[in-house]
Amino acid sequence: MISGSYEGQDGDSRLALRVDVDGARPTGRVSGDLFTGASYMGSFVVEAPSVRAGADGTRILGRGVFTAETAVTDVSVTIADGSGTAVVAGRTYRVGFVSPYFRGVTLEQDSVVGTVPFVSYHTGSLPGPGGSAARELDVRAAYAEAGVEVTLTEPGVIPVDGSGADLAWDDAELHHAMTQQFSAFGDAPAWRLWLLVASKHVGGYRGIMFDYNDAHQRQGSAVFYDAIKGTTPEAQRAQLRTYVHELGHAFNLLHSWQKNLATPPQPLGPDGGFGDLSWMNYVQNYSPGGEPAYWAAFPFQFTDPELVHLRHGFHRDVVMGANAFGVGAAEIEPFEQPAEDSSGLRLELRAKESFELGEPVVVELKLSCAGGARTTHGHLHPDTEFTQVSITQPGGRTVLYRPMMRHCVDASPEIRLDAGNPAMYRSAYVGHGRDGHYFQEPGDYQVRAQYAAADGSRVVSPACLVRVRVPVTGDDHRVAELMLGEEQGKLFSLLGSDSPALRAGNAALDEMIDRYSGHPLSVYARMVKGLNAERGFKALTADKRLRVRPPDPKQGVEQLVRVVRAASIDNITLNMVMRRLARAEARQGDLDRANAVMDQMVATFAAKGVNPVIMGQIRRQADLTKAALSAET
Repeated sequence: MISGSYEGQDGDSRLALRVDVDGARPTGRVSGDLFTGASYMGSFVVEAPSVRAGADGTRILGRGVFTAETAVTDVSVTIADGSGTAVVAGRTYRVGFVSPYFRGVTLEQDSVVGTVPFVSYHTGSLPGPGGSAARELDVRAAYAEAGVEVTLTEPGVIPVDGSGADLAWDDAELHHAMTQQFSAFGDAPAWRLWLLVASKHVGGYRGIMFDYNDAHQRQGSAVFYDAIKGTTPEAQRAQLRTYVHELGHAFNLLHSWQKNLATPPQPLGPDGGFGDLSWMNYVQNYSPGGEPAYWAAFPFQFTDPELVHLRHGFHRDVVMGANAFGVGAAEIEPFEQPAEDSSGLRLELRAKESFELGEPVVVELKLSCAGGARTTHGHLHPDTEFTQVSITQPGGRTVLYRPMMRHCVDASPEIRLDAGNPAMYRSAYVGHGRDGHYFQEPGDYQVRAQYAAADGSRVVSPACLVRVRVPVTGDDHRVAELMLGEEQGKLFSLLGSDSPALRAGNAALDEMIDRYSGHPLSVYARMVKGLNAERGFKALTADKRLRVRPPDPKQGVEQLVRVVRAASIDNITLNMVMRRLARAEARQGDLDRANAVMDQMVATFAAKGVNPVIMGQIRRQADLTKAALSAET
């Protein structure tokens, strides 16, 4: 067997070569990366080489696809007894065998006190597909089967200082944890990543791949112990899948139903990708048959196209901290109306009539039944990635909204849409994401959405006009500058943060409140500052201790009361703000005032003429919030 990785040198040029023509699940490819010193120069892959074994070794010939322009695209590799020659781009390299693996990565795993990191699962513990060998699998073994060597550093345990009973993490705290953690690594592409085993996420998610809009992405993930814990075979099996899935995102693997959004676009598997037997699919959404059918057929491996990406994807498309998630997937064509949509669902987008330049752009998504009653999953918000939002900017460029963080939801509660519950609604801030601010200039924008239904159908909305007005006064111009800073965009996405990495953004919001308190957009600065003050904030320090800043309900009430009085934010966000304001009042010890805020919420939406079905839901929210705050107090 000759498959594996090799290295060779020709003068100042170094070749990292991957030969994949025999052994376990060979893809029939040869690929490599070229470096001058420590500088990456380019990659190539030979998709279908000819392979001939002879007395002097195995010779592999083919035409390569290169990332950099070269006059010579023919590639020739000859291997015998662990060494040989490779002729690439007209240069000849003497190569030697390095490893049976095609790539290697260093994984640092830290866990918060109170969590129990996953160890391993034996695939024969529960019934599975015939022909799939029963074996002991941990994260390293799962990636080893894909040809990737994972080297674990000494696991770290993060002690907790002053957290009390609340160990639920939100996105802002996770953002701060990663910026703190990765300062030790430096901002450069490298085969290393971080996995945080935290207790739980406020949204109930099982895992998150940290995905920012800076220059170095895909470096870290988190899994949430409370959502996946357990010692039963079923729980251990689910933990293995969650760990491998989240780390798969760090290698730039998309969810199974999103591969058509990659660059270059990849064909979707059966049932719009939901039929893939892959670590990267959602168990509960497997089609046909859902979770039981998935586990009955899943061989605990990546699909063939995913294997090709892990082994032979161009260097910057795979290595952590290089090309962004999905590579260049922001440049897309507007969603086409599907040729066939059997979901029986209708998707609509709504937005206010116009926005000031710099105002956070929020759209409302409405999913309803087009005919009779329908049952579907409730993941309508684009941050869970069953819904994609495209934005056609005034100059004609179309981009895809991509959230700062990728929430992986391993549960899909069914929602029944019928006469008694005709629609479900979500409010989404799409003004800022991984690519920065999407609405940076005045003009008319066209926004569309696409919802991936459980049967693989793609439900596409009509276009929604979003109009951004030209600033009129000097204050309008200065406020727009303050609102459109990169750190401010992150703070809007995260609904506030204590992170020192966002210090300049917080200072800009403070200036909004202090100097431009009468400007209409100051309400958004107050909202972010108030929501952040109302909650506690966890900080993972440089010496890996977890410290918690307690809530500041007084500051939260001061800011959020002004937001409610302004009544200029969208209805769904206003609903959230009022419930958080009630919690701040309760934390100050004034339960009567907290209950009064909930009564005010019901009255506010009734005065807006909200339809009776939604009003019923709002009243139930108010009652549940009162009961929860009473119990908490």
